[in-house]
Amino acid sequence: MPRYDLNGRAALVTGGASGIGLATAKELAANGCAVALNFLPGDPRGPEVVAALRATGATVVEAPGAIGNGTEKTMVEAAVAALGRLDLLVNNAGTPGVTRTIPAHELNEITDELWDAVLDTNLVGLFRTTRAAVPALKAARGAVVNIASVAGLSGRGSSMAYAASKAGVVALTKHLARGLGPDIRVNAVAPGAVDSTWQIEWTEAQRAQSISNAPMGRRCVPEDIAEAILFLGCAGAMITGQTLTVDGGLIL
Repeated sequence: MPRYDLNGRAALVTGGASGIGLATAKELAANGCAVALNFLPGDPRGPEVVAALRATGATVVEAPGAIGNGTEKTMVEAAVAALGRLDLLVNNAGTPGVTRTIPAHELNEITDELWDAVLDTNLVGLFRTTRAAVPALKAARGAVVNIASVAGLSGRGSSMAYAASKAGVVALTKHLARGLGPDIRVNAVAPGAVDSTWQIEWTEAQRAQSISNAPMGRRCVPEDIAEAILFLGCAGAMITGQTLTVDGGLIL
């Protein structure tokens, strides 16, 4: 059952081929929103997802492009041209840069290459994407929702580089909200442990601990995060500059 009437509105979701991005795109489309789905060029899941969503009657366009490599402006402008407008930008694309967690004391594992990969995608690319979307969002008096992480709030996570990048997203969200108001609202969602096709290979022990530590007794699923994204992006008219934690109480 649709919660919002988003007919006539349009959204761009980065990193939309799987996980939180895909769940968000599906939820937006189910509520009548036209969606531009961003995914890495050459990722076969992107066109497959777009075709599947179109088969449901949704208006969905492809918006391929790698966030963090300097081509964000071209991708955003092509997406806006295809959609005809832009009411919501969901900055979901991100990377941990590693496949296992790196304990804080293993400083030699936090390489310059890791810093570059994580910051370019999670923080600098997010900024570039937002900057490119501002004219269209301003015309629509739209909104931005950034995907942060509890790693940026608690100091934990796959690595200190990842945690620092997500803490940067929290800070950037506040600065963008101040700079873009009153025309554009900017908020963030900080997910906790999420069961999705993420690149980190969590052990069963780590997964079990994340469940036992959460008062809600389970890990999040992408749909939990999508629900919060839609609220911040499509409702909450006086909410801006905020980061909403969605983690089942994991970091309490």
